Amino acid sequence: MLRQILTVAGKPGLYRLVSRGNRNLIVESLDASHKRMPVFATDRVVSLGEIAMYTDEEEVPLSQVMKNIYDKEGGKPTAFDFRKASKDELAEFMATALPNYDRDRVYPSDMKRLAQWYNLLVENGISFEEETAGETAE
Repeated sequence: MLRQILTVAGKPGLYRLVSRGNRNLIVESLDASHKRMPVFATDRVVSLGEIAMYTDEEEVPLSQVMKNIYDKEGGKPTAFDFRKASKDELAEFMATALPNYDRDRVYPSDMKRLAQWYNLLVENGISFEEETAGETAE
């Protein structure tokens, strides 16, 4: 499911892929407005299914990190206030989600984005179960 969720450089929030046009993608924001807009080839677009977090040993897919948070929070949005959190509080949050994350390559801004994205996905009913079980061909 995370393969259909996109982040667009320069635009806040997350977007769901709705349709593919001739030279663009049609995406819908995951916020309350559900606004649809075109995204062109010149925009830097990344699927959440392609993102991984650095650890001391190897990279861990974002879906696994989100699943860890989902299990810890009991399937609810996190009560953690990432907007006002200090660097130490962010590091503690990240350590609960991914204990062996690389402390040199995962920045506080990445941790804030992780918490924000997790809350957006949970509020929109996106499941992390199917990502960890293996993906089917589209």
